[in-house]
Amino acid sequence: MKSTTLATLFFIIAISISNAQSGIQKKADELFGKFAYAKAIPEYEQMVVDGKNTVHAYKRLAECYLFLRDFEESIPYFKRFIDDPETSTSYFFKYATALKSAGQEEEALKWFKKYKKFHKNDARVKQFLKDGSLASVVFNSNERYDVKPVHFNTEFSEFGAFLLDGDIYFSSSRPDGNASDDVYGWNAESWLDIYHVRADDENAVPVPIEGDINTKFHESSLVFSTDHRNDTIAYFTRNSYFNNEETFYTTKDKESIENLSNLKIYKAEKDKDTWRVTRNMKMNADHFSTGHPSVNSNRTKIYFASDRPGGFGGSDIYYASIHERGGILEIKNAGPIVNTPGNELFPFINNEGQLFFSSDGHVGFGQLDVFGTVLNDVGEIIDIINLGKPLNSEKDDFGYYALDNGVDGYVSSNRNGGKGGDDIYKFQFIPSLTLEGQVTDAINLRPLDSVKISLYNKKTGVLIEETMTNDNGYYKMLIKRKMNYKVVAYRSTHPEKTIEFETHGINRETKKVTKNIQLEPVMDVKVLADLNKIYFDFNKSNIRPDAALELDKVVKLMLETYPELIIRLESHTDPVGGDEYNRRLSESRAKSTYEYLIQQGVPSSRILSYQGYGESRPVNNCKTKFDCPPEMLELNRRTEFPIVQFNSSSQVLTNRR
Repeated sequence: MKSTTLATLFFIIAISISNAQSGIQKKADELFGKFAYAKAIPEYEQMVVDGKNTVHAYKRLAECYLFLRDFEESIPYFKRFIDDPETSTSYFFKYATALKSAGQEEEALKWFKKYKKFHKNDARVKQFLKDGSLASVVFNSNERYDVKPVHFNTEFSEFGAFLLDGDIYFSSSRPDGNASDDVYGWNAESWLDIYHVRADDENAVPVPIEGDINTKFHESSLVFSTDHRNDTIAYFTRNSYFNNEETFYTTKDKESIENLSNLKIYKAEKDKDTWRVTRNMKMNADHFSTGHPSVNSNRTKIYFASDRPGGFGGSDIYYASIHERGGILEIKNAGPIVNTPGNELFPFINNEGQLFFSSDGHVGFGQLDVFGTVLNDVGEIIDIINLGKPLNSEKDDFGYYALDNGVDGYVSSNRNGGKGGDDIYKFQFIPSLTLEGQVTDAINLRPLDSVKISLYNKKTGVLIEETMTNDNGYYKMLIKRKMNYKVVAYRSTHPEKTIEFETHGINRETKKVTKNIQLEPVMDVKVLADLNKIYFDFNKSNIRPDAALELDKVVKLMLETYPELIIRLESHTDPVGGDEYNRRLSESRAKSTYEYLIQQGVPSSRILSYQGYGESRPVNNCKTKFDCPPEMLELNRRTEFPIVQFNSSSQVLTNRR
């Protein structure tokens, strides 16, 4: 962030002074997406009680407890789904971190290795094993946000967006908004003023806010709240001194501070359509800066940044209670989990009570990065999370503001590619993209369970993930956007089938890609019916009880699985005995098999023929009883069921014996 903005002014002062889906699931998922893990837990638990999408609930519960650092509590939930073939391999890493953090080192290492097998280039494994930084490592938000510049950015500085009644309010140093021709001596740009513009009109031109909020000095970081009458009020930041000039609210009576440009928070109330500044807030002082206000939804707390004495670093995040009449009560530091020896700025409190802020003291991608806090079930901050790229960049990212839906919002940044010193970017949370579908039999259109689904990177050929279809033939796995994929489906009863697809150009609102797959069955009754060998007693053709059990599988296949299946029946013997004897024996066995199938309800029209071939068609080189050992001779004593066709759409001539 360049020195063109009031944010930088605060930043410089701080450094100098401090030496430098179902309703319940939708609600649960919204809370989870806002990092409100403690609030999400009872919602997911209720899903389990109600039996609604329990696998999803178990996964989210495991993650919630993981982020809340209750590792022991997360592990039982992980165990409920981690071995399921449908589980995404991304959970292997999360489970491993939970195990390691719970002291189960040996088991953790096993799951880290399993994860590494599928994700060879993920550096987080090494990072976590090295420094144990859990939340920042586990929360991989890469590509979870779509970030685009707003249309009203200029070559000057714009930052600090806030939405009210369809208008975006923001600060800008553009020159046409100040009645005075004065410029800010620091960079020869105009003084920062607050503007607003229609959010849904790409052609709208920003105009200065009405009233006396804008002055000849800097104003920024405007937020809205309500007072005890439920009337809309505004809080904003203004600098109090510059070049020994007096401001509207203070007089230059202390030589020790006359050259400082400290920041203060002011309050404004609306008089008809015009904003009137009514109060210099209690948290202000002349010898330190206070700015960047944010108020929680029920107007009980105000958060702000300050470099006041007694903090942890250059500037810290503070909060104070708001009296029902608007007064500011006890001021408290947000604590060492949030604040560092560096600078924490631009707090934002969302409608779930979750605090977000920018910091150069926590490990990030650039200078100032945006972080979110993790709260336990009593609202205490227990950890922080870097929101990741592309919301954060290698430069300064600040002024985070999210709408109540937890999906849309704005962030300010001086990242490369912008128009001015600082620019405003609109972000939209990108929901996880899921590949799902149902695998069915191409003949009977029934779902197929236990189908192996293998997902490959089409470009590299690398296997990404594997899963199995459930009892209803469904499969599901997480995928990335802007990728080319290949899916291979295979089952022992159905030859593999490959489909290809890409996720380029998929809308942000799209949460799933559906790829239903039909598999052709193999032309083999033994495989389809999972038949074991059908035995006959020596020199006999009657159906033994164990043979009947196997033939019942054929009956089920023909009556239930493929009710139009047409087969032939063939019986074969080993070479023991004479040719004619074996031929008659095999014919007798074929007839017995045929009659058994008919007795069990298989229509005779579905068995095109039955025939005995004796020893004439061996499956090996056992032409005499002396050529092979008994176990090889036995392979030739068999009954086969060649498939003629799977349906009766075409005429079939019968030739039954």
